Amino acid sequence: MDWTPLEHAAIAVGLQLALGLRLRNWWLGGLLACCWFLAREHTQAEYRWIAQHGAGLRANLPWWGGFDASAWNVASMLDWSAPAMACALVWAVARRR
Repeated sequence: MDWTPLEHAAIAVGLQLALGLRLRNWWLGGLLACCWFLAREHTQAEYRWIAQHGAGLRANLPWWGGFDASAWNVASMLDWSAPAMACALVWAVARRR
């Protein structure tokens, strides 16, 4: 089993807790962490697109290459959506207090 979605969620929640406790701004830490993991997965999708469609050359990557659905897989979707869901849950709990 691939544990990276859970690891990413733990890292994102850790950052969210650190900033939430320090600044009392619970959405900021979650947003920063989720943007980090989304950007990371988008970059990896670009590299997969280059390997699949760009003949291995970064120069062949169009601006929309990282958004192409063929460059995304289930693991890459989980690697950014798990942190997003975990941070949303922490934000919802912290907001109720």
